Amino acid sequence: MSKVGLVLHHQREEAANVTRDVAAWLGERGHTVELPEADAALAGLEDRGVPEEWFGQELDLAVSLGGDGTMLRTVSLVSEDDVPILGVNFGQLGYLTEVEPADLSTSLERFFAGEHRIEQRMLLEIRLARGAASDDRHWVALNEAVLERTAAGHTVRLGVSLDGEFFTTYAADALIVATATGSTAYSLSARGPIVAPDHRAILLTPVSPHMLFDRTLILNCEEIVRLEVQGHRPATLSVDGQAVADLVDGDAIECKGSPHAALLVTFGARDFHHILKAKFGLADR
Repeated sequence: MSKVGLVLHHQREEAANVTRDVAAWLGERGHTVELPEADAALAGLEDRGVPEEWFGQELDLAVSLGGDGTMLRTVSLVSEDDVPILGVNFGQLGYLTEVEPADLSTSLERFFAGEHRIEQRMLLEIRLARGAASDDRHWVALNEAVLERTAAGHTVRLGVSLDGEFFTTYAADALIVATATGSTAYSLSARGPIVAPDHRAILLTPVSPHMLFDRTLILNCEEIVRLEVQGHRPATLSVDGQAVADLVDGDAIECKGSPHAALLVTFGARDFHHILKAKFGLADR
């Protein structure tokens, strides 16, 4: 039997209802079910709750019940344990999710029968480097890390080094360090390129730069991209849309491709071109 983790959207009652139903369905078939403690409390399954730092351990499958935001949170919880993720769409279009709630039990049966594929998506590994202090915090991102201005009305100065060699200093509202998957997220709104999600690459996109050089760099995923705050204006680090740290003069982040990947469960070839057409409302002819 399998050990299945459930992660749910915290503001959608329907997701909590389906979570209770699928937990019962899995239990009746002999599977073990666990949830992060906060999710377990929302679903009324407190006895199945575990601390977030333990959640990914020994899971055979993680089921994300929400939209793309819930998928991003699930990736952050289980990717370092190499757990496959099945996305169930309670959002709108759901670019990262695979199935609708009505199809969940059938999809689980297909997964346990081996009737599925695993699509690997590159992850970004982000480490915080404080100026003179020790700080071992690190994160993984499926979409992007963003180092952005903290004070409205001012730019932030960010020195960029690539594999230890200084490249240039940006004066901008922000710098986005994105994966190919993230190329259609924040980087796209800053006029970055669209990259098919199976590529392993790092995109460095400035947001409203106050300089002539305003192009996105597409870099090898093995390169270490270092962004250092320069000057008295602080910056905020966000990882997949969540603010995680504030940085001051001399602090930096270092980004590179993670040795782990997001393992997305699919039941057929995911048509990237079709997803793009749906996202942008492009006509069939």
